[in-house]
Amino acid sequence: MSGILEKTELTFQQLGASSEAEVDRLFAEIEEFLESEQIGDRETFRVLWASDKKGVLTKIRNNWLRAAPPSTRRWIGPRLEKLTHSVAFKLKTYVERQVEGEGSGERVDLSLPGVIRSVGSHHLIRQVFQEIEGIFFSIGFSVVEGPEIETPYYNFEALNIPEFHPVRDDMDTFYLDLPKDAKTPLLLRTHTSPMQIRTMEKQKPPVRVIVPGKVYRRDNPDATHSFAFHQIEGLAVDTDITFCDFTGTIEYFVKQFFGPSVKTRFRPSYFPFTEPSVEFDVSCPFCGGTGTSAGGGTCSKCKGAAWIELFGAGMVDPAVYGFVNYDAKKVSGFAFGIGIDRLAMLKYGIDDIQVFFQNDVRFLRQFP
Repeated sequence: MSGILEKTELTFQQLGASSEAEVDRLFAEIEEFLESEQIGDRETFRVLWASDKKGVLTKIRNNWLRAAPPSTRRWIGPRLEKLTHSVAFKLKTYVERQVEGEGSGERVDLSLPGVIRSVGSHHLIRQVFQEIEGIFFSIGFSVVEGPEIETPYYNFEALNIPEFHPVRDDMDTFYLDLPKDAKTPLLLRTHTSPMQIRTMEKQKPPVRVIVPGKVYRRDNPDATHSFAFHQIEGLAVDTDITFCDFTGTIEYFVKQFFGPSVKTRFRPSYFPFTEPSVEFDVSCPFCGGTGTSAGGGTCSKCKGAAWIELFGAGMVDPAVYGFVNYDAKKVSGFAFGIGIDRLAMLKYGIDDIQVFFQNDVRFLRQFP
C-alpha cells in the first residue's frame, strides 16, 4: 500500500500537520495517488477507497476530520469533499467504459429495461443523531460510544446513585441472568451516562463529549414510552466552566435544531449527579408558543401550556468527581441528557414513539 494511504491511519496530531499548507500537501499526495491508480477490479477499488468501515475516505473522515481541533476542520472539510467527488468520478468513468464494452468489442443495449432497485436511507432516528452530532461537533465536542451492558457501579454508584437511592426506582431496568457464582451483576444501561464516567477515568480535563446510544428501562410501551429508546448525553468539564457556559451551549443547540424563533427557559429540578439541576423547556414549535392551534382551540402538542419539556441537565455534582479522581475544587462542568426519540417526535410531528421500532416501510419512506 502507498505510504500516503498508511498516513490515513494516523491523526493530524500524530502526523504533525498543524498548518493549512501541510493539510494541502497531504491531500495533494492522496489525489496524486488516486489519479495514478488503475482500476483492475471495480469492487476492490471501491472497498479500498469508499467502504464504510475501512475505506480511505472513512479513515480520513474519522482520523483527520473528526479527530482534528475545530480550528483545523475548516481546512480539511472542503478538501475531503473534493476527494470524495474524485473517487466517485473515477468509479463512474470506469462503469461507463464497461457499459460501452471497452476492450471487449461489444456494446450493451441501453434501451433494454433495467432492474429497478429500491434505494435505502438512514432511519429517522439515525438522521436525528447525525444532525445533533453535527451541531455539537461545530462547537468542539467529540463523540464517544460505549457498551449497552453495564455494571451497577458505572450505571448507578459512580453517578452518585447509591444502592438504596430512591431514584433507582425510576430507573428500574433489565438485569442479566448470570451464574450464581458471578462476582458482578450486569444490566442493560438505563442511560448513556456511564460513558461519562469511563471517559473521565481515562482523560483529564478538559473534557467535552457527547454519548449517543440505545438505553433500556422497564417502561410499559405506549404512545410516549418504550422499554428501549435512544439518548445523547453530554459532558463538559474544565477549570473555568460556569452556569452561563452551560445555558449558552444548550440554547445554541436548541436554536440550531428547532430554529432561531424558539424561546427557552429553565426550571429547577433534581438529579443525583448534577447540582444545581434544571429541566429545560422550549416554546412549543407547533403553536409558536401561544398555546392555541391555528383554528383557535387548544394546541394538542403542548396542551395549551405554550411550553414543552425537552430534557434534564445541570452542573456536575462535585461528589461525582470523587469517583474519577478529579479535584472538585479546581474543575467544574455541566451535563445533560437528551431523549432522541422525543426530539424526533417534536420536530416531525410524530404522535406515537412505537412507529420508530415497527419497521413499517410506509412510515420510513416519509423520511428519505
